[in-house]
Order: sequence, then structure tokens, then C-alpha cells
Amino acid sequence: MLRIRASSLGLIMTEPKLKTEVLSAGAKTYIKKLAREFVYNFSEDISSKYMDKGIIVEDTSIALYNSVFFTDYKKNTERKTNEWITGECDIFTGKKIIDIKSSWSLATFPCVSEDGIDKQYEWQGRAYMMLWDCEEFENAYCMVSTPEELLKYDQLDLHYVDNIDEALRVTITPYKRDLELEEKIKQKCEAAQQYFNDVLEQIAQDHNH
Repeated sequence: MLRIRASSLGLIMTEPKLKTEVLSAGAKTYIKKLAREFVYNFSEDISSKYMDKGIIVEDTSIALYNSVFFTDYKKNTERKTNEWITGECDIFTGKKIIDIKSSWSLATFPCVSEDGIDKQYEWQGRAYMMLWDCEEFENAYCMVSTPEELLKYDQLDLHYVDNIDEALRVTITPYKRDLELEEKIKQKCEAAQQYFNDVLEQIAQDHNH
């Protein structure tokens, strides 16, 4: 059965134009992509310099967070799955989930909490709260120096930030659990599962030569 990844949940949570429908056109396009990958047994690798930085500096960003908040959190490696979603959060403290977001540059770093509000990231966090049965979630935007191999013609003083006070390089955007929104997640995911199965059937019919 299809489980929606926490990081992709926002793609199916968008509202359709017609009130009579559950899934938006964008959500259906995404589910068709998943069906194609399933039938043809491939996974499309999507990468960018922004994503590459996030992967490369993840441990550095966690260390920055720990330094600023006097904590000793470690990267979570457990994946959880329920009937609707699957996900692997960055940090689970026992009371709170923290997702580390490594900003590309000072120009993209949210310097105040409200600038970190992002619907895709919010739905990702709500998926984690649901999976870990947790009441609090926060996106921790961390600004650490960009690895030299990712820089080409970029303005270097936007990327080399070790000289800046550590406390100024972590911005927290917090969220509280909302059970009504979790019911909406279930509804959307069940509709996505049904549509996924419908697409699989359509592919089989269209290629029954």
C-alpha cells in the first residue's frame, strides 16, 4: 500500500479547485509520478546545490544547534510508518521533534521566526508529530559555511559565516500538534492511495496489448 513520505506530504495536501474533489491536480500529478516509478521500478534522483549543502553540512548544523542551546542531540536514524505516511525525522528529544534546515546563504536564511513559515515544511512536521505521537515540532534554520566545492560564482561573504555569532545563525519556527489537521492528512492520504491504485489499473489496461 502507498505510504506518503513526510517530506512530500505537502504535495498532496494542497486544496483542489472543485469542492467536490479531495485531491488537487498537482496532487494527482505527483501520485501519477509515484505510480510510474512503481511500475517501471525506478526512482528519480532530484538534486541541487541547495539540497547537496543540506546533506553535506547536516552534522555541522546539528552541532551548531547544540552549541547555541546547550544540548547534545544526536541525529535520529529510526524511520516510522503508519497506515498513511512514513518518515524519518532529524531529531526526537523525547518531547519535541526538531527538523534541521541548513540555509544556502545569508540571503536565504530566515532571520526572524515568521520568515521560516513554509507550508511544505509544516506538513512535514505534522507528519512527524503524528508518527512519533509528539505534541511539539520546530524547524531549526541553521546557517553554516557552505562547502567550497558547491560555490562557483557566488558572493563569498554570503557563504562564509563562521565569524558571525552562533546565536544569530539559528532561527526557530515552532508548531503545535493539531488533531483536526491529522484527520485531514488521513483523508488526503486515503484518497491518494485510492488514486494510486486507479492509476496502476489504468497503466495495466493501456498496455494490455
